[in-house]
Amino acid sequence: MSEISERLDRVLSPARLLNVGEGHPAVKTVKNIQTNSKPNPRRLFVAEGFWLASLALKDGIEVETLLVAPECVYTQECVTLVEKMLPVAENAYTVSAKVFQKIAEKDKPDGVIAICRMKQWALSDLVFDDKAVVLILDGVEIPGNMGTLVRVADGAGADAVFICNRKARLTHPKFIHSTMGAAFHVPIVEFESVDECFDYLESKNFTVYLADSRAEKMYYQLPFGKRVAFVMGSERYGISRVWYDKEVDLVAIPMLGECDSLNVGVAGTVLLYEACVKNKLGGRQ
Repeated sequence: MSEISERLDRVLSPARLLNVGEGHPAVKTVKNIQTNSKPNPRRLFVAEGFWLASLALKDGIEVETLLVAPECVYTQECVTLVEKMLPVAENAYTVSAKVFQKIAEKDKPDGVIAICRMKQWALSDLVFDDKAVVLILDGVEIPGNMGTLVRVADGAGADAVFICNRKARLTHPKFIHSTMGAAFHVPIVEFESVDECFDYLESKNFTVYLADSRAEKMYYQLPFGKRVAFVMGSERYGISRVWYDKEVDLVAIPMLGECDSLNVGVAGTVLLYEACVKNKLGGRQ
């Protein structure tokens, strides 16, 4: 037995974990989340592997179930992670390497899968300063694009991400993976309607801009230095019509080639970094 195996055995033995098979509800839950094929009222997502599970643990995400495949654990860091997660997991089981490989999505699984609950943010949790920047995703359909924009919001230092007309689950594996862990700590609030979202922004004195390639005003011409919110729309249908009936302004990114628009993730990156650099760093590059 290797040093890693011996240490893992010492960690797992006191817990006396039940070894479960492919038919166990926890294993089936992982499959259902990975395929996005069943209702998910508990907002469960899968944090597979040392890196993602470590980020979830660091950000205080609730762990419903921990699955460990001892034969697949090959680093001391992973053993330490298991040791830290066992006390906070509501349930924990071991599985065989064969079962683990059937539910793992990584090419080289490292023996740890955590079923976690996505954090739910309330508006009462949010505190904005006078130069806050908020991103609104309106009907964005592709989970990977949604996740990329949450990651960008984190990287740029935006204060929150609001979602209207949600088209993809925030527990979708592609969303979780593309956020690179940002979804664990970036405030994400879903609104029932555009009206509710706009009324909230208006009550907090945000200036709302719709990203629209037809706009005459370019993003670098905006009067930064105050609370701003950017609305990014669906890849297929654009921003919901109801936004255009509000007290908003339009903003564009200049297109100097033949294409008439950018991918929503790229466009969101340009707008958020411009706003956050101007608002939060006083324009310093």
